[in-house]
Amino acid sequence: MDAAIDSDTLSGMLAARAAARPDAPALHFEGQVLRCADLDRGACALAARLWHEWGVRPGDRVAWLGLNHPGQVLLLFALARIGAMLLPLNVRLAPAEWETLLAECTPLHLVHDDAFASAAQALACRSGLRVHDLASLRHAEAGEVPDHAAPGAPVLLVFTSGTTSRPKAAVHTQANLLANMRIAATTQRMTPDDVVLTVLPLFHVGGLCIQTLPALYAGAQVVLLPRFTPEATFEAIGRHRPTLTLQVPATMKALAEHPRWAVADLACLRAVWAGSSLLPAPLVQAFHARGLPVCNVYGSTETGPFSIALPPEHAFDHVGSCGWPPAGVEVRLADVQRGTGELWVRAANVVQRYWPDLPARDADGWFRTGDLAKQAVDGSYAIVGRSRDLIISGGENIHPAEIEGPLAEHPAVLECAAFGVPDPQWGEAVAVALVLRPGAQASDEELRAHLAARVARYKLPRHCVRLEALPKTALGKVRRQALAALLDP
Repeated sequence: MDAAIDSDTLSGMLAARAAARPDAPALHFEGQVLRCADLDRGACALAARLWHEWGVRPGDRVAWLGLNHPGQVLLLFALARIGAMLLPLNVRLAPAEWETLLAECTPLHLVHDDAFASAAQALACRSGLRVHDLASLRHAEAGEVPDHAAPGAPVLLVFTSGTTSRPKAAVHTQANLLANMRIAATTQRMTPDDVVLTVLPLFHVGGLCIQTLPALYAGAQVVLLPRFTPEATFEAIGRHRPTLTLQVPATMKALAEHPRWAVADLACLRAVWAGSSLLPAPLVQAFHARGLPVCNVYGSTETGPFSIALPPEHAFDHVGSCGWPPAGVEVRLADVQRGTGELWVRAANVVQRYWPDLPARDADGWFRTGDLAKQAVDGSYAIVGRSRDLIISGGENIHPAEIEGPLAEHPAVLECAAFGVPDPQWGEAVAVALVLRPGAQASDEELRAHLAARVARYKLPRHCVRLEALPKTALGKVRRQALAALLDP
């Protein structure tokens, strides 16, 4: 058995990797290559600086504000040695939102890259944080290395998206992250021969925990881009020939609509994993047409997030499904009505609490996701929407996805979202918000006729709002409450 599999701390895992294959490339970034031994030495040296010079102690929080960078990865492993926590900040938020998150988690230090130097200094002036640039990480010198790593020690705080309430920080322990690495690496069949292309932001568990950390755990190579652009992604595919990558609908769309899509050599990819509860079928079909299996992975900030996964051998015949729970993950449907129920998850990669001490699981260890799902006869699961997004019209349950999927197939529709609005006769009526493609035209009557051929009459929208863009959270989730407010009398 691989030495890393027996490790119960992040520093132990990294040390085992360095001992087993010290010269193996681990992380590629803008022409720089960090080998396994480099990562371990760098994390140890940085832990010594954090301890001796910065005064970081077990339980302390250190925030990160910046684009993807090896420094963030090293900072996570260094803090793990101390028993402290990393708080990555979403770079897409507004300064006032950063201040709210910092006030809630009270870190003592903030590390920033060059792109966010001014923003970090402004935050420091208002909050009293000590700020450090990337140079403070690169020039760390080795000293007596602290060793306070423990499986149950909190190591990562990640805020939820907050679509319907104030965001909460999920508290991931080292044991949570390692369990997720094992589950994700095993399910994706990662080996030291794999090359993983990371384009999604590491300030979310999707970019950090679905492939990046599992790849390091498995001894695979990670090619890290500072941020996603289709041009940089195609360049990285051509230069590094990755075998795996993780995308989301927005990046899939940008790739599929790029001029290089039709001619790019994508044969190196054995699978494209997609982190999204609901994947638009046309996007999946565009990738399938290039011979690339799209493997959906379902999860949330609180669940690791590797909870349900669709393996490559079922990708082409299970479009719309998230697949099956991997070994070590328990899933159940609660309050099932007409085959649909709320998805509950119980596993070692599920967090126990939100910061500072709000339980995230019930007494039996179940995390109630709030997502509605159906289970097929073969045991696979499909997500149909959020329980709080359910539209109840005339006593009938209508899931927004039932309307959005068929409506998105209309050639004039770029994006759409269905939501409920109060109705004196039916309780709720269906409404849709539409974003049309540039230059495209379609009347409400035409779109209604398109839907009428595909869904039941009671699901047809009674209200239609046309927008230039859908209101979304920083995670790209539609803010349906904001849409409903547009139709408030």
